[in-house]
Amino acid sequence: MNGGTGAYVDPQRASGLATAGACISLVSQALASVPLNLYRRTANGGRERATEHPLYGVLHDAPNGVMTAFEAREMLIANLLISGNAYAVLDWNARGQVVGLDPIDPGRVVVERLESGRLRYRVTDRNGSVRVYLQDEILHLRYRLARDGVMGLSPIQLARETISLALTQQDAAAGMAARGNRPSGALVFPQMIGREGKESALGKLKAKIEADTLTSNVLVLDGGVEWKSFSMTARDAEFLESRKLTNLDICRIWGVPPTVVGILDHGTYSNVEMESRALVVRCLAPVARRVEQAMNVALLPTGSRRTLFVEHDLAGLQRGDMKARYEGYRIGREWGWLSPNEIRGWENMPAIDGGDEYLSPLNMTPIDARVGGPTE
Repeated sequence: MNGGTGAYVDPQRASGLATAGACISLVSQALASVPLNLYRRTANGGRERATEHPLYGVLHDAPNGVMTAFEAREMLIANLLISGNAYAVLDWNARGQVVGLDPIDPGRVVVERLESGRLRYRVTDRNGSVRVYLQDEILHLRYRLARDGVMGLSPIQLARETISLALTQQDAAAGMAARGNRPSGALVFPQMIGREGKESALGKLKAKIEADTLTSNVLVLDGGVEWKSFSMTARDAEFLESRKLTNLDICRIWGVPPTVVGILDHGTYSNVEMESRALVVRCLAPVARRVEQAMNVALLPTGSRRTLFVEHDLAGLQRGDMKARYEGYRIGREWGWLSPNEIRGWENMPAIDGGDEYLSPLNMTPIDARVGGPTE
């Protein structure tokens, strides 16, 4: 696809931009690094990890024979953020449980809608053979639904003008670097020198500029010759500032705070900490929920979804520094909604005897329980 600036925009070239690549790597690696667990709802409204279920190991340890859970999830999320669609072939056992998950290249998948409304996937392998999968055999993640209600829209496609501008600026910067950042211009002679004189002057100038010496950028012009530059420097054209603004626009495409990907022009200690939290709330959490709901539908049969569900554990990214965490633990413990073992579990410490008890503040009692009944 072409942008308005004329630069060709394709997913691979666009994701090669430094800021775009940093955003994609940050989101995919951050979500792949947090626990993705299979939970079972308990009778008291709580939850517990369903570690005995085959799907737990697929999501938590290894989805197939050649990938770790981190690598597979990173690949799926990166494909989602680049092409807008991510696919994985599901392996079911005889008991109706997913025991394997194999991510595939989105470029090798063609999606068709059947008359029944269900989807069919044609996947071309590396040898050119085509295999057809039904909807129940494929995990399909979509960044944002297109108007057809089937395919996801690529963030790069949605922001192709911004990406095209960034690629054009990158090519211009590369061109200036290839010329040693030397501006173009003209040699102006006070009199006619003829064709041979022009060719001789240009040849000598080129040899001087391209000479690998310490004085190659020093010219001595005599005979009334003047150098007229007809190109602006990067500073005159505010080229560097425009590239900074474009990098900020790229961060907006994926909702990543600029300081998180190393753009620290306006970064301070306080806003860097706040933007790290904003990354979780406004960027990672929506992508995590998108993945969770797609997995709940694709990986769990309808009957199993009544008791089982898939969910990311983002608590570790939201707990802040040690002082803030411990202050939060203290409040939760003193006000009675946290037990010692719950706190120890979040800090990766083993449970202790008697650690499941909850405190109850003495000054917090129902009004009707007070002596003399309720007050007016």
